[in-house]
Formats: sequence, C-alpha cells, structure tokens
Amino acid sequence: DEQSQPPPSRLIRVAMRLFVLSLLLASASGFVPSPLSRPSTVLRSDMAAEDVPVVEEEAAAPAAPSKPAAGAGPGFCLGYVGGEGPEPMLMPGFGTSKNFDPIGFTERAPEWIPWFREAELKHGRAAMLATVGMVMPEIFRIPGEQFSVSSIPQVVLAHDALPDSMVQIFGWISLLEACSFAALANMNNYDRRPGDFGFDPLSLYPKDEAGQRERQLQELKNGRLAMIAIGGMVTQATITGHGFPYV
Repeated sequence: DEQSQPPPSRLIRVAMRLFVLSLLLASASGFVPSPLSRPSTVLRSDMAAEDVPVVEEEAAAPAAPSKPAAGAGPGFCLGYVGGEGPEPMLMPGFGTSKNFDPIGFTERAPEWIPWFREAELKHGRAAMLATVGMVMPEIFRIPGEQFSVSSIPQVVLAHDALPDSMVQIFGWISLLEACSFAALANMNNYDRRPGDFGFDPLSLYPKDEAGQRERQLQELKNGRLAMIAIGGMVTQATITGHGFPYV
C-alpha cells in the first residue's frame, strides 16, 4: 500500500504546477478586451485576406446627460429680459451691466434660473409696494388713533409700534406665497414664464411679443431700483430720525 502512493515530493510538484498554471490563466484574462472596448484584429502573413474575419465594432454606450452649459440654449439667462444693459457699472472689471452675473449663478445652476427670476420679480414687486407704503403715510394717514401722527411720528417706527398689524401683514404675505407653491414646484415642467400668475385685471399687458418684453423689462428694472431704494429709505430714516425725504 505504501508503494502505491506517490511520494510527498511528487504531490508538491503537481500542486505547484497547478498553482502556476492558475496564475498564468488569471493574468492572461486581464488582456481579454471588455465588451465595450474596441476589439483588435491581428493579421498573420500566412493567412489569406479572404480568411481574415470581419470584426464589427460595437456601438459605444450612450453618454449620460450632462448639465447644460452656461452659454447653451436661447442665450444668457435663458433669454430672459434684464441682461441687455448697457447701464455703466462702477464695479471694477465690468464696463456695463450687459449679462451682469458677477457671482456666476447662471453658470453654476442653469436649471435654477427660472426660480432665480421668480424670486427676483417677487422681491422687486414687494419693494415697489414698500417704497409707496413708506412715502404715502407722510402725506396722509388712515383713520385710527393708533395710526395718527401723534402715536407714530415717524413711519419707520410703525414696525415696533404696531405689532398686531405686522402679524397681519406677515400672515397675508404667507398666504399669498403658499398659493404659489404649486407653480414653483413645477417651474420647469410646463410652459410658464417666471412671475406670470395671469393677474392682469386692467389688461395692461401687451399682446405682441415685442411689447411684452418691453413691459417685462420695465417691471424688472423698476423692481431692482425699488429694492435698492427701500433699503436706503429705511436706513436713512433710522439714522436721521426725519420723515421723507429723510435728510
């Protein structure tokens, strides 16, 4: 029985050969082309041209959709009005306000441009109403002792003197904002111009495209001016303690 069994040294040599063979097979598999790679054809001198197999290249996998480039599409800021300029800019490096985007919002998040324009229009509209509401109480007051000049000599003091009124204003603003949640959630899913809620009771919005863009630009520029103006009016009224014109 002992003579029929192979010696241990022979078993070791067989195991080593199997191990080396497995390593060679594993290393050779690393040179096998993947399904998506371009296969190569080796021509031998002793092989006829008609015997060379024709290898068809597989189509490359479709590339994943990339983020839209900053300049792609209808133009700067998706073609919205407001980037035409040419008002001069005092900031260094900017000659005019044409395509003015110093922070690069349109390049970093082009898919958020409609939301940016919606927010800009809302803040501009609120600022235009605020500038009127800041000046008109200097001319006349609504009835009520709590609104009289003796109770509130300066309009800027109404914020602290009328907390109940401030709560009502905040509540109505919140209600109007909540009504627009559905439109904001579907900003990019249907054809809706940012800021367009279909509210035009006096039919002042033009019918032609040129007139519409002109009216949009008027609203946008007046809103931008009003946002700067209300900040200056509140600051000046607080510093000087005087009414309009706050000097």
